[in-house]
Amino acid sequence: MKLKIGYEELIARAMAQIETVPIEKAQDLLGDPETIFVDIRDIRELERDGMIPNAIHAPRGMLEFWVDPDSPYYKPIFGEGKRLILYCASAWRSALATETLQAMGVPKISHLEGGFSAWKNAQLPTVTKASKPHSA
Repeated sequence: MKLKIGYEELIARAMAQIETVPIEKAQDLLGDPETIFVDIRDIRELERDGMIPNAIHAPRGMLEFWVDPDSPYYKPIFGEGKRLILYCASAWRSALATETLQAMGVPKISHLEGGFSAWKNAQLPTVTKASKPHSA
């Protein structure tokens, strides 16, 4: 079966439309109270690999519902006007999700360059799902 648009083109299109935050800048934003890191990976990935300290988990499958104030699943943290930096494992899902939220009108939305893999490869801090710090 030949698709009209494959995943690589979808990601390339998204990347051309969204802001990508470099790892170095993201590291500087880690303690910023006006920035929220949003981990969109599956819960099993978080439990296996850890996450960025103080990040919130918003599963990719629920993200649009959690950010829309008209949704019965709305989470108020998404309406606080803070900068949101989405991330996944490799920045593919987060690129697509960032493009979608941007299209929905979510302000101050971006995603992490290289995803959680790049974060860990840079030996930046991570925490376990239980929020216990550990080294990358």
